[in-house]
Amino acid sequence: MSIHPSSSTAGQLLSWVPPPKYWRIALARVPVAAQKRVVRQLLSNALASAWMRENLQPIADRRIGIEVRDLDLHWVFEMHRDELRFSREEAEATVSGTATDLLLLASRLEDADTLFFKRRLALTGDVELGLHLRNLLDRLPWETLPLSSRILLQRGAGFADRARAAYRARKEHAA
Repeated sequence: MSIHPSSSTAGQLLSWVPPPKYWRIALARVPVAAQKRVVRQLLSNALASAWMRENLQPIADRRIGIEVRDLDLHWVFEMHRDELRFSREEAEATVSGTATDLLLLASRLEDADTLFFKRRLALTGDVELGLHLRNLLDRLPWETLPLSSRILLQRGAGFADRARAAYRARKEHAA
């Protein structure tokens, strides 16, 4: 059974989906090694195309951080010989945002400039490195990502965004 997102029943159901910040406790119980394995696999699939490998060469051995503020997650990555690695060193540039906003960015349902302008994403550290990476990702041919990844990203981001809006509306209505 499919629920249309604009129906009142769907909105009522979505309003009870807890925001990602409430998932933090459950996520803390997942071993770090398992978290890293999943994140690395997802990102490696996204970066697997020859186009990405070639265009990421200028930032090889540079450390990029991703911080998911509401889930209290932070990873630092570096490309080393066409392989994405976790780094224990401090990031040279870090992009931070909520899980929903980072999903919206990754799924291309929201533009990076819009998210930064609305202060829903932040870039700290070496801004030039961060902007270079953002420009590379903007130029990434969307069709080079596996279809299953594109569908999962867009549906997951859309669901998270609708759930966030419904949850906020329910809280505002209750106040």
